[in-house]
Amino acid sequence: MDRDELADFLRRRREQLQPAEVGLLPGLRRRTPGLRRDEVALLAGMSTDYYTRLEQARGPRPSVQVLGALARALRFTDDERDYLFHLCGHTAPHRDGGDRHVGPGLLYLLSKLEDTPAAVCSDLGEVLAQNRMHVLLVGDQTGFTGLSRYVLWRWCTDPDAGRRFPEEDRDRLIRKHVADLRATAARRAGDADVVELITRLRSVSPEFERMWTEHEVAVRLSDSKRIIHPRVGLMDMVCETLVTPNVAQKLLVYYPRPGTDAQEKLDLLRVIGVQSMAAESDIGTTIFGAP
Repeated sequence: MDRDELADFLRRRREQLQPAEVGLLPGLRRRTPGLRRDEVALLAGMSTDYYTRLEQARGPRPSVQVLGALARALRFTDDERDYLFHLCGHTAPHRDGGDRHVGPGLLYLLSKLEDTPAAVCSDLGEVLAQNRMHVLLVGDQTGFTGLSRYVLWRWCTDPDAGRRFPEEDRDRLIRKHVADLRATAARRAGDADVVELITRLRSVSPEFERMWTEHEVAVRLSDSKRIIHPRVGLMDMVCETLVTPNVAQKLLVYYPRPGTDAQEKLDLLRVIGVQSMAAESDIGTTIFGAP
C-alpha cells in the first residue's frame, strides 16, 4: 500500500469535486476548494476521522468495500477507481461483468432526477445507488451484504422481502426477475457470481427451481409496479429500464401510471421527504446516490 500516493490522490480529487456534482448544497462559507473531508466521509459512509487519516497517510489499508465507497463518493472514473485499488494493493474489479462501481456520469444523472425515483442496479439485481426519491419510495436498498444484495434472493428466501408489493403481483414480478436472470446467465456464462447466485437459489428455493426449469427468457426493459407505501398507500407506477453499453448496469426510472392518483401521492411523498430533511445536519442535506 502506497500511503503517500493514496493520500495525495484522495486530497487532490476531493479538492476538484464541487458540492453540486454530488448533490450537496454549496453553503455560505466554504474555506477549502471542492468538498470538505467530512462531506466525503458522509458520502462514503465512514467516519470523518477514518477518512482524515487516509488523507494524512497514516490510515490502515482500506478494504475493497471501503475503496468502492470512496470511488463512488468522489465520482471516480473506471480508470481512477482501478488506480485507487492498485495504490492499496488490491486487484481492481473486472469491468465486463459483476462490476459494482457506478461511474460519475450515471451518478450525476441520478442526482439530477430530483422529482423522479431512480436507482442504478447491477445486471444481477443489486441496487448500487439510489436517489432520495427512490429511497422515499421503497426504502434504502443499498445496505445488504452477501447474497442478500440481490433482490431475487431476498424475494425467494425472505417472506417479508416483498411486503411493499401486493401479494397478487408477487408471482409475476419474481417470474420476470427469473427470466431476466436467464438472459444474464447466458451472456455471462461461467462468471462466479452468476453461478453462485443460481446454484444457491436452486438449492434453497423450490419456487425459484420451478420457475428456472421452465426456461423462460426475457430481458427486463420496462414493467408496471404497484407499490404499497406505509405513508401514502398504494401507488401505481411504471418502471422504465435504461441499460449501459456493456449491459452490466441499469438505470431504473419510476414514473406514475397515467390515469391514476400516483402523481398526487408522489408529490405528497416529496413533501414528506423535504420535511424530514429539515431535521438533518447541515452537511447531510440533499445527498443523492450515497453508497
